Amino acid sequence: MSGTFPVHEKATLIPTTYHVKRWFLYIRSLLAIMVTFSSAHAQAEKHARPRQTVAPPTHADSLRGSITPERAWWDATFYDLHVRVSPADSSISGFVGITYAVLAPAREMQIDLQQPLVVDSITQGHRVLNVRRDGNAFFASLLDPQKIGEHKSVRVYYHGKPKVALRPPWDGGFTWTQDSLGNPWVATSNQGLGASVWWPNKDTQADEPDSQRVAITVPDSMIDVSNGRLRSTTHNGDGTTTYEWFVTSPINNYDVAVNAGSYAHYSDTYDGEGGTLTLDFWPLAYHLEAAKRQWSQVRPMLECFEHWFGPYPWYADGYKLVEAPHLGMEHQSAVAYGNHFHNGYLGRDLSHTGLGLGWDFIIVHESAHEWFGNSITTKDIADSWVHEGFANYAESLFEECKDGKDAGARYVIGVRENVKNDAPIVSQYGLNREGSADMYYKGGNMLHTIRQLVGNDEKWRAILRGLNTTFRHQTVTGKQIEDYISAHAGMDLSKVFEQYLTTTEIPVLEYCTRGNTLIYRWTNVVPGFDMPVRVTLADSTWTLIRPTTSPQTAKLALGNPASFRVDPNFYVTTHLAMHVTKDEAAHRTGARR
Repeated sequence: MSGTFPVHEKATLIPTTYHVKRWFLYIRSLLAIMVTFSSAHAQAEKHARPRQTVAPPTHADSLRGSITPERAWWDATFYDLHVRVSPADSSISGFVGITYAVLAPAREMQIDLQQPLVVDSITQGHRVLNVRRDGNAFFASLLDPQKIGEHKSVRVYYHGKPKVALRPPWDGGFTWTQDSLGNPWVATSNQGLGASVWWPNKDTQADEPDSQRVAITVPDSMIDVSNGRLRSTTHNGDGTTTYEWFVTSPINNYDVAVNAGSYAHYSDTYDGEGGTLTLDFWPLAYHLEAAKRQWSQVRPMLECFEHWFGPYPWYADGYKLVEAPHLGMEHQSAVAYGNHFHNGYLGRDLSHTGLGLGWDFIIVHESAHEWFGNSITTKDIADSWVHEGFANYAESLFEECKDGKDAGARYVIGVRENVKNDAPIVSQYGLNREGSADMYYKGGNMLHTIRQLVGNDEKWRAILRGLNTTFRHQTVTGKQIEDYISAHAGMDLSKVFEQYLTTTEIPVLEYCTRGNTLIYRWTNVVPGFDMPVRVTLADSTWTLIRPTTSPQTAKLALGNPASFRVDPNFYVTTHLAMHVTKDEAAHRTGARR
């Protein structure tokens, strides 16, 4: 144990009664502090926040969230989606061709489509297949042998009235509404709930097609804007028009979107790290001028995120911003926007600092998902912190790009006020379950804390860019991201991730001061937690200490020991384990003379 009391240069090395007495008082004080630490830790455990109650998993949860045997043997390579959207009766109908690679011999294929939609038939090679339904999953019995390495396809015909989203984008489904002029306005939003709420597919984030066609037919009075690039516009002669969009890159299924309304269109280009990127903007026609003013923030956003994360991932498919009748969603290459052309989050600042009112939250947050969420996609939504934690952290990076490093730090520290610690961030795997919404604010602050541990901004930037190079256009597990960050940070961060992602507890640095000695340790932490943290051991100076769950000591050089504090850039709290009065401290100081 370090940090013993100071000895005068001329002091004898022979123990005297005086020295023995000093040692005795010091050891007795230290033992008392340890007892206090243990008592405080026991009380913290006793009064720990109760875990959020979670419903037991069901058979339907497993079908939706796991890689069932009927999913595991095939890999979706192309979806050919054709859907007729009818605002008059809130119905849809159409088909999807599913091209797949055979990974293992099998004869039954799971295809997901949620009630109340109905599968009319599933065909392969012009032959109708036998199909059984199990809730929201359809199991087709294939007639032909499925040989490893072959590429085959099936076609699914379906129709019905899809689930209506009551509070989009959070509850998911179709939005059937009108703009302020009474024109029909239709949109989809289905993250979490799943794309199978409106079209048949292998509804897991673990399998993305290499490319996709999205052909949407709407009444002639409407324009549909979906993902990728517009390949053709066909007037069908029956009062409808088909807009054929094509995505040349992998896309997660919940990103596939319908946005149909009375849109205007304008375009621009951005010369970025990947070359010339096309920018296409689709506001409602009567919001054209407002959009041109507000959406000018796209260019500085792209500049900032390319600096921190690397090239925008979808140069081949372009960048689009589309006005939507809900708050917003990260629909790949067609970001949905519903923030009413105001800065902040619906005019509010989520950081409680005022800084968030300097820019449009939806443009920044949802576009950040093009890197984290769309290019890097988690296989299981239990790891959604990879999407939302990084997107939240990206908000502070944009603030840093705009107003400097201190402003970015103030922003991310400010959003801690929104953390609830009601449940762990990482949920159960294989059940299509997200964890706590703390994945946003707590996730962002975890990443900001790790930046402090890395201690070198260029190294940290290289890690963020490296993630987007190594896992570009891929599906991943949360552990892959954790391991990459640890490896390239040059330190084992497993306990940091475990603490912030799998518990509801915030680390507590428990401490007290005895004259010029600081005694400290971590409490409220997972076993083995030993994260370094910066503190003030001397006036106007930050020093990195390395607490463990056992008490340690360090020498203080503070004019006033009460001014000891922890760098607020670390997402931890402090607890003064034992108060020492000024008189007591003076008495002990005098006793040492």
